[in-house]
Amino acid sequence: MNVNADECVDENYPSLWGLFWTFLKIGSTAFGGFMALISVVQNYLVDREKLLSDEDMLDGISLATILPGPVAVNVVAYAGYKIRGISGAIVCATAVILPSFFLILFLSYAYFTWGDMPAVNNVFQGVLPAVAAVIASTAFKMAKKTLTGVSEKMIGVMAIVVLIVIGGFYSTLAIILCAGLIGFLLYKNVDASAAEPVEQKNNSEESKASSKKFLIPLFILVFLVALVAILPLVNTDTFLVGKLLATFSGMSVLLFGGGFVFIPLMQESVVETYQWVTHQEFIDAIAMGQITPGPILISATFIGYKVAGVLGAATATIGIFTPPAMIMLVCTHYLQSLKKSQNLKAVLKGVRCGVIGMIAAAAYFVAISTELNVISGVLFVLAMIALLKFKLEVVWVIPVSGIIGLVAFA
Repeated sequence: MNVNADECVDENYPSLWGLFWTFLKIGSTAFGGFMALISVVQNYLVDREKLLSDEDMLDGISLATILPGPVAVNVVAYAGYKIRGISGAIVCATAVILPSFFLILFLSYAYFTWGDMPAVNNVFQGVLPAVAAVIASTAFKMAKKTLTGVSEKMIGVMAIVVLIVIGGFYSTLAIILCAGLIGFLLYKNVDASAAEPVEQKNNSEESKASSKKFLIPLFILVFLVALVAILPLVNTDTFLVGKLLATFSGMSVLLFGGGFVFIPLMQESVVETYQWVTHQEFIDAIAMGQITPGPILISATFIGYKVAGVLGAATATIGIFTPPAMIMLVCTHYLQSLKKSQNLKAVLKGVRCGVIGMIAAAAYFVAISTELNVISGVLFVLAMIALLKFKLEVVWVIPVSGIIGLVAFA
């Protein structure tokens, strides 16, 4: 049930306020990196609300993987656009970032006011097994629906092996390219759309001409209005704020491969070149991005706060997330037009299989990053049962795991 809601709104479609509240909850519970956030989004939109199909989500992940910017936020913008057009993309992306933004803002204030604070390791050790379970359950459910043949399963397994054995951004890119090529060779003469629901096919053919016309101008307008609105509220060096915006916006369009690939580039700019933060402060900023929900690149908020207070934090955050999201939405629009091609459908079918393997590999990496003991194992199993058998919402599973970790690892 995807629609350009900027053109028509049905009472059965979620309101913008409903989307905002949903993604605010998602942004508050998505610990563990970009695949964890994507898995929570998939749990809400595909499994529970049926607003998107598995194919829609896999297409969004595939596109976000090969485009610049934070993958998870780009996927959220993609999902919002598929559901409610431009306004949906803005609302969803903003809502998913807000919880981590305000949390990092508070931690930054405390950090620079009272000094370094001990990390909440016990809570984090309880959260990580649940995060691994969220990602693993997502991979399992997607695989059950998509990897129906031997060739599809082989592509998924290939992706898992390559990422675990080799890893890195280039391996990710190679998986996307090879899976797409294999899909083209295997499925180009197969009706890849045969299994798609009629509603999905009809919706994918709905025109988004008005969104295309106003997409870039509207985003630029929202971007500028937001900056102008907050400028008078804080007395700071406008030139410095502009430099922050230009620096983080420029870096954001050079980011390929996820947040961890971006860390060296950010460090070179903010520590070595501009000396906005010390090396230790930069490490602490990255640590805060990891122990808080949402995307790891929310660390930009910490750096912006150090440079220019609240305005600097908002500016750096806008700069790091907005330009890639704009690129993502433009490409999303054209993807919908190109998906009528039988050859592209075949390529995407192969890519989806590879992406499922990538998600499964992400669950493995999260699992081994936690302390391996009986408590972690029990938490993982309980979280899997809660998600797969009882179909509990992630908003309950992850916080409860954190509370158990706080007590059990004390």
